[in-house]
This record gives sequence, structure tokens and C-alpha cells, in this order.
Amino acid sequence: MTEERKFKLKTLLTDYLIITVGMSLYVVGWTLFLIPAEITGGGISGVSTVIYYSTKFPIAISYFVINVFLILVAIKVLGASFGVKTIWSMLVATLLFWITPGMIKEPLIDDTFLSAVLGAMLGGMGIGLVFTRGGSTGGTDIIAMIINKYRNISPGRVIMYCDVIIIASSYFVFHSPAKLVYGYVSMWVVSYSIDAFLSGANASAQIFIFSKKFNEVADYINQNANRGVTVLDGTGWYSKENVKIVMTVVRKRESSMIFRKLKEIDPDAFISMGSVMGVYGNGFENIKI
Repeated sequence: MTEERKFKLKTLLTDYLIITVGMSLYVVGWTLFLIPAEITGGGISGVSTVIYYSTKFPIAISYFVINVFLILVAIKVLGASFGVKTIWSMLVATLLFWITPGMIKEPLIDDTFLSAVLGAMLGGMGIGLVFTRGGSTGGTDIIAMIINKYRNISPGRVIMYCDVIIIASSYFVFHSPAKLVYGYVSMWVVSYSIDAFLSGANASAQIFIFSKKFNEVADYINQNANRGVTVLDGTGWYSKENVKIVMTVVRKRESSMIFRKLKEIDPDAFISMGSVMGVYGNGFENIKI
């Protein structure tokens, strides 16, 4: 096996290991804190929790069935290459939702608010880990991608709308405004935890890459990372040689994936990355007046 293939295999195995750890944290947050305290969060896990408390139908089964349906729709709409990592995340979560609920019968903490915060923090950290390896938890993410293909609505907004509706539906099960509030608290904490874990998920970075393999680097960023690229002409003042500079602007959470590929393409590349205060235009924020 060549060194390149070994590197790719090692990276792939590491990705799936970290995704598994991330989904484990996500499920543990639900089964140890949110579900025993009768708190409904967002996503398909929230839908499965509502179904469980209204019918006692196992969370693992409803979670699996709903996600399989969404994945099949996504494959039909978005293409057969739809994320293998998303499918892996769903299978790991299904298995853990099947195993872990029997581990605890009563809430670990006799404080509903604290249960909401701790469960959501674990869930947010888990999702953050999954995102760092290019994975997805599926569920409402899939709905957002499908809607985004046909309507100019940001995926984040679609996910937020879905979560608001899912949590609101829990009122018809618990008939408790307090539980509703705790559900929205958990939704906010999950969002904040993901952003904090990823060092600002919505923050953007401007990257300059100096590499002799600039064609391959630019093609990867443009075609695989789906980000715009500008190749600039420059002159190395010490060597007086003409050089090509690849410039791109990406979300900070996307930079780790790009760096891993850059190390594979050209380990000798010189890279400069800096945070930018605001990025407006295609793929980022709309210009606000």
C-alpha cells in the first residue's frame, strides 16, 4: 500500500471514529438528561421523543424509520452520492438510542433547567465534532438541503423553523408551558455550543495559499469544498520568481477539511489564514442596508 493510500485510509478511519464519538455524546445528552426530564429538543430526535411520550413507541425505531425515509428522498432528489457519513451518523445514533435508554430510569439531576442545559451542551459538542469531520446528523439537515435546492431559503433558517415547530408540538403531549420553555432553552444551548465548539461556526476566514500545485488546490476548493477561488499572480521578492497565489474565503468550520486536503496535495505549501469581520455575497450573508 502506497503512502498516499495509507494517509487516505488513516484520515478516513479517523473521520469515522470522531463522528462515532460525536454521535455518542449527542445521544448521551438526550438519554441521560433531556429524555428523563421530559424535555423535547429539535431535530428528528425531538420528533422521536414526542412520539415516545405520547405512544411509548421506542425512540430508536422511530428515529431510524424517519431518517431512512428522509435519506431515501434525499438520494432521489439530491443524487446517489448523498453523504455516506450522514448515513453512518444515523446508524450510530439509532444503535445508541436502542442501547442507552434502559441505563437510567430517573433524571440524574433534580433540576429541569440544568438538565436542559447539560443535555443540550453535550448534544451541541457532539454535533460540533461531527461537523469538523464533514459529517451531518441528518434529519432536519436533509429537509433543509432539499428545500434549499428549490427555494432560496437558507438551510439554517429551515432548520430553525423545523425545530420551533417540533418543540411547540410537545405542548400537546405535556400540556406544560414550562416544558416548552425548557425545550427552547435546549435548542438555543445546542446552537450556542456548536458555534463555541467550532470557534465560531458562522465566522469566516480568508485563506492565501502559495503552492506549485495551485491548479490541483484551486480545483479541490472549487469543486469539493464548493467555494469560490481566485488565482493571483505574484512575485517572490527574494527569488524574483513568478508565483501563483490561491485566494479563497470560507467558513471557519470548513477550513480544517481544506487544510487536511492541502497537506495531502502539497505538504510544502505556504498558507496564511486570517479572520474576516464580514463576508457578503454568494454563499455567505446578504448585503444589509
